[in-house]
Amino acid sequence: MTEQRLALGAYGEDLAAAYLREQGYTLLERNFRCPLGEIDIIAKNRQDLIFVEVKTRRSTLFGLPQDAVGAHKQRQLIRSAQWYLKKPGASRHHPRFDVIAILVRPGQTPEINHIQNAFNLSG
Repeated sequence: MTEQRLALGAYGEDLAAAYLREQGYTLLERNFRCPLGEIDIIAKNRQDLIFVEVKTRRSTLFGLPQDAVGAHKQRQLIRSAQWYLKKPGASRHHPRFDVIAILVRPGQTPEINHIQNAFNLSG
């Protein structure tokens, strides 16, 4: 992955984290890694434990950012979330999978699309 794409991804994750805080979410983890994969953001809101995948794009030339969260990526996120849910106290919250899609077009304010319940534990 190029340095430019890594920087765009990090910028998108920063925007998503700030957005979630503004919406009243409590951020628990960023870039959580386990042997089964990585989760961009893990947050809590009321009784929900939210596993967030952030996708950031500069254009829609290759589709919307959320289109990049296909079945394979969903399975990887589910497996990583199941790993996380084994932590003491984590399983008492209801798991939820959200996608935050961000479009960053030059000279424009970034567009944030928060898709709640984008998929569930069964994929």
